[in-house]
Amino acid sequence: MATLLLTASCYQPERNCTDFKDGKYSFTTTIDGEEKTTLFERYGDLEIDYYEGKADSSSVRWINDCEYIVKKLNPKNKSEEQSIHMKILSTTEDSYTFEFNIVGQGQPSRGTAIKIE
Repeated sequence: MATLLLTASCYQPERNCTDFKDGKYSFTTTIDGEEKTTLFERYGDLEIDYYEGKADSSSVRWINDCEYIVKKLNPKNKSEEQSIHMKILSTTEDSYTFEFNIVGQGQPSRGTAIKIE
């Protein structure tokens, strides 16, 4: 039993964050009981999101290999002016689990992005 606890406490999820700095991804979440999917591309310091037929561009500033800040390039209102902190928690061969929140505010939410290219 002690060996099991020791092994479990030492478990670290895989985090190959650099594998997910660039590429095309899909993220699905539930909004008001309906599943919504966002497609996005991230290359260097630019991210382009495609949601409900509209494209939106954001700057990307990497803090370290697993954390970055996203900020809309052309915000349409006050809430879109806020930066979002993203942190990759774990990775698999073709996906990563992350948490995100508005910089300096509240508890982070979680999601999983799937690499599509």
